[in-house]
Formats: sequence, C-alpha cells, structure tokens
Amino acid sequence: MLEIGAGGRTWLLSGPTSSYALHVTEGGELLHLHWGPRIALADAEALAALPAPRYRPFESPLDGREEYPVEGGPRFVRPALSVRTEERRGTEWVFEGHESDDTSTSGTTDSTDSTDGIDDELRLRFTDAGLAITLHYRMRGDVLERWVTLANGGPAPVELLRADSATWTLPERDGWRLSQLHGRWAAESRLVRSGLTYGEKVIGSRRGHTGHQHLPWVALEADATEERGEVYGCALAWSGSWRIAVAQLPDARVQITGGAGYDDSGLLRLAAGEAFTTPVFAGLWSDGGFGGASRAWHAYQRAYVIPDADRDRPVLYNSWEATEFHISEEQQTALARRAAAIGVELFVVDDGWFGARTSDRAGLGDWRPSHDRFPSGLKPLADHVHALGMQFGIWVEPEMVNPDSDLYRAHPDWVQYQPGRKRTEFRNQLVLNLAREDVQEYLWEQLDALLSSAPIDYVKWDFNRCFTDAGWPGEPYPQRLWVDHVRALYALLDRLRAAHPAVAFESCSGGGGRVDLGVMSRTDEVWTSDNTDPLDRLATQHGFSQIHPARVMAAWVTDSPNTQLNGRVSSLRFRFVSSMAGVLGVGGDLAQWTEEELAEARDWVDLYKEIRPIVQRGDLYRLRPPDGGPSAIQYVLGDESVVLAWLQAQHYGEPVPPLRLRGLDPAATYACGETGEVHRGAVLLHHGLRTGLHGDLDATVIRLRRIPGI
Repeated sequence: MLEIGAGGRTWLLSGPTSSYALHVTEGGELLHLHWGPRIALADAEALAALPAPRYRPFESPLDGREEYPVEGGPRFVRPALSVRTEERRGTEWVFEGHESDDTSTSGTTDSTDSTDGIDDELRLRFTDAGLAITLHYRMRGDVLERWVTLANGGPAPVELLRADSATWTLPERDGWRLSQLHGRWAAESRLVRSGLTYGEKVIGSRRGHTGHQHLPWVALEADATEERGEVYGCALAWSGSWRIAVAQLPDARVQITGGAGYDDSGLLRLAAGEAFTTPVFAGLWSDGGFGGASRAWHAYQRAYVIPDADRDRPVLYNSWEATEFHISEEQQTALARRAAAIGVELFVVDDGWFGARTSDRAGLGDWRPSHDRFPSGLKPLADHVHALGMQFGIWVEPEMVNPDSDLYRAHPDWVQYQPGRKRTEFRNQLVLNLAREDVQEYLWEQLDALLSSAPIDYVKWDFNRCFTDAGWPGEPYPQRLWVDHVRALYALLDRLRAAHPAVAFESCSGGGGRVDLGVMSRTDEVWTSDNTDPLDRLATQHGFSQIHPARVMAAWVTDSPNTQLNGRVSSLRFRFVSSMAGVLGVGGDLAQWTEEELAEARDWVDLYKEIRPIVQRGDLYRLRPPDGGPSAIQYVLGDESVVLAWLQAQHYGEPVPPLRLRGLDPAATYACGETGEVHRGAVLLHHGLRTGLHGDLDATVIRLRRIPGI
C-alpha cells in the first residue's frame, strides 16, 4: 500500500513484510530513506527529519543518498540518467509533484496489519527545460517495480545517452556479499558469491540479447544463509543489451544501478513530442535468507509476470537430437507414435522443416514448409499428432536470416550491417534489423500465415546469434536499433499472442541466452541450456532457481552417453529425476530406445504428471546444493510435498546423511507415497528423511502427503 506524509513530500510503499520510503527535500532533492522490513509512516518521516551528513571536502552530500542520481550538479556517483542536447549535457531537474492511484488518506492511514492497496502506483514528476521525467513505483507483494518515463516536451531533440530504470540504495552493513549468475553457452546460470569491495562491479551484455554470460539479477547480503538473514535482490526485465552496476562508495554505502544498454554511447534520440519508457527494474527485500528471497521472486513471477502461470506446462518431446536436419513427414510421424506411447503431451518438430533448410547454411527467413519434406504442409503431421492425443509445436528463428535464402536475395538491406564493412556471419547467418517497420510487417505476415496454416499449439522461438555489425545505413540515429529491436520483438510476440491466443511460446537463445523478466512476460517457458547432461544441469538449475521458478524451466531427458558435450553415461533414472525439477521434456532418439527403456520412461512420465502441480506451482526449498555430494530440493504445495534427491558419487562407503526437510507442519503427520511409511513433521524437520541413495549417479523421488486429522 501507499502512504503519503502530511506535507506531500514523503512516500511510503509497503508490501506484506517490507517497506520502501523516499522523500523530496524543500530544496527539491529526491532522497532515499528506507528499503527493508515494514515500517510506519511516522518512521519514514523520522528518517526524513534526520540531519544531513556533515560536510566533507571533495565529497558530494548527495552521493549515496539520492534516489535517482542524474548527471550534472554536485554529484560524482554513476548517473542513472545522462542526456544531451545541442546546447548542454546533463540534467538540472525540478520537482513538479506526484500522482498515485492510492485511495488512502494522506498521513492518517494505519496499515500495519493490512495488505490492501498492494499494486498501487506512485509517480513522481520532474522537469528540465522541457524534458518531463517521471519515476514510477509499483509494489506487487514484496517486489517493488521501478521504471522511468522520459517525454520531450520541448522544440529541440534530446539524446538519451543513458536512461537507467532505477538506482537502489542499501542500508549500511558490514561485509556485503554479492551473488550473481554467470556462465557461457552450455554452462549458464552458475551461482557465484563473493565479498563486495570498494569500487564498482559491472555485469551485463553488449550482445543485443540477454546473453549466456550473466542473468540480469544480483543479490546482496551481509550474513544470510539459505533460510535466514536479510537478502536484497534486483532483476531487470529487458531482453536486449543491459548493464547492472553495483558500487560500494567511499563512505561504505552501496548502490545498484541498472537498465537497458551496456554503455553510454546513446540509447535513443527523442524528437519533440516523443517519449521513452525504460524497462522495469524490480527489487525485493526478504529476511528469509536466499531461499525466502527465491520463493518471493517465484511467487511474484507466477502472479504477475508469466502468462497463464496457473496452467501447468505439458510434457514435451522435441525431435532435434533424434533427427537434426534430416527430417521427413514419415519419420516425424513415427517418432510421434513413440512419444505418445510414453505419455508425451506435446510433440515439437525442431529446425529443418522449412525452405531449403537441410543444414544451418540455408533457409532462415523463408518460413514456409519444405515441399520435399512436407508435400502438403504441416497440417497432415499436426493432425496426426492431435489424433494421437498430443499437441503440436514447431521451431522458428524469426530474427535471423541465412544469406542463402529467398528473403536475403530479395532484401539484403534488411539485415544489420555497417556500410563498407564485412557482414560477419555466425552459424552462417545474419541478424535482421527488426527495428525496421518493413521487417516487422514481413515477419508478422509470415508467422501469422504459418500459425493459421495448421493446428499449431506451440512455438519454440530461437535466437542463435549475437549482434556484431549493428549498423543501419541511412538512419540518422542508428544506435536506436539496439533498443528498437527489442521493443519490436515484444510487439511482435504480443501481436501473435493476441491473434493466436491458444499458442504457447518458448524463449530460446542457443539455450539460456534470452532469460529475463521481460521475455518471460510474453512466453510460457524458457529453454534453460543446450546442455542436457543431467549432472551438469543440477548446477545450472540450482542457479536458475535463485530467481526464476520451476514453472518456466524447460528440462529435457536426452540420450546416454551424452554425445553433445561430454560422453557421460547415466541411467534413465538419473536423467529423469534431474529433468523433473522443472518442466519435463524428452529429447532423445526414441527410435533407438529399447522396449525396456520406453516402458521405464512411461513410468517416469506418469510419476511426473502426478507431482507436476507441486513442482510447477509449489514453494521451492533447496535442501542441499549440488557441490559434489548429495544434493536435494523440495517442493511444497498445500498438504503435499515432493523431494528430488541426487547422489553424484559415494565415497568410502559412507552412508548418505538424512535430508532435513522444510516447509512442513511440525505438528502434522505425513505419509510417504513410495514406502507407505508415516512420519511426524517435527521429525522430518529436525532429524531428516533417509533417501536410500547409494553408489554413483543415483537419484530418487519421494512424495509426502499430510494425513488429515492426525
């Protein structure tokens, strides 16, 4: 809820357990007051009344205290806003007022025990020589969404060199630690924690998409454990290039600044009457440790970000690893029959169904079924898949084009390129300039016609190449393609979803190269990594779970040995239990699986369908991390709980220790679905549960249900 001080210059936004407060001084300085546990309006006003820090030579009295630092004036910290006109650079803004959608009485609302009003929005308005600057705040649960709108009301253009979504200021603590998710292709979302030192730590992507190298999320804490202590987290909702800077200032204060774009070379040029709205940069405070913060992030995404989050995702089969480019209608039909026999609910034809696409050298951009491989289009196969009781899906990569394609031969000027420079190719492809309206309209027409041509239920939307030669010949301000490409992508996805509301979309970018809150608001799940090795995936999924829920985490069972990366041999049990931690999929060559393997797979798929609501909608508890020994996670939904546990290797014959469970009622009694044993909640919480794991690469699933009345 939102409370406003009697003078109209102090604002307090509160969620169920946390509060955020800010204040405009009589001199027009916008100061941060509080971010942390829930406080009263009187507390916020007391903070606003504290005297300013004493004067120190060579230091700014605003640095580390300002809510949204701008370039210009007595400031030395990294600016969140940097603008340039023909006459000047920087901002000298003036506070104009505030607006809100809150109906509470200013200065009198007692909200200590109420969560009414959550979702109310606060807007603070500033102006600088015709540039209107609006800071937006919206509390959703305990997640605060922040973003900025910049509108040019003057006669001359304004260049936005940098327009970050927010700056977050942390309270003074000793020994801040930074958590981040780093990686590369096939090794995404690996969690690392390190002490924060003086200066700046900058992560981001200069590649045109979110990137495999970092997820746009950070968390800071001073002494947190998995289930105890304060954790501050921030996540950016943007699918293009981005930057988050974490700075420990000379006075030991910490600020986090983030937004679209990696450097300060320019985002957009606003002509008279034009406006730009930054992506959301969301923040969360939790006193429940890393696990409590994760559960709050997951609840927020299920409630406010993910489309149809209350609808469980189906078990998927994807034909890529079975066939690669060598596909035909007859072959896909045979695979579909095998997939249906093991209980698959969604059959997806991957790359190779269109144009001259018999390798990665040709066909991208020509989104019409190959006449040689699908003589009557995709409809006969889709109808057959539906008759088997499954949904039907396809793979596309609309933002790319092969030079060997009808599209490129007709429109070589539609790609990103620099005049007089080589057109760099990765994977034999170039990037279409989606910022162009003619490219947008072409893709809409092609994809709309495709989705109308056959009963297609699912689209795997891939992006397999970073920006390199990001030029736009003839455009007066070519830098804008970095922002406008992403905005056009969002608009295209929104348009397709509106025209084809029954079609689900998956975000893929060579694995986890486009995973962020922005794309998640327009897709139903994300491809976590091209690495499907079940052991490697435990660490990837552990990192992914720090911010994103199992409901969007696609996870496949593929063949053993793992031919894609490491040749590791693993049992079907280990592969299935690893993938059951998210949205289960199968990607192996079912034509080569034995009858015994198919029968076992059917049993695992049936089991997953039983536990799916708990996995995809339940609260996640990370019981033991995947650090070489036994690891385990637990999901809790109402009276039911599911434990997934893995053992990498057993050393010296030592028994595997019991798992201390979480999220259960200590006074309740629980029955185990696997053994029929009855357990007291207090015993499971304090003494643990034996898993029976032994040997190497072992795994198990344990189901618990609360016994009513006991």
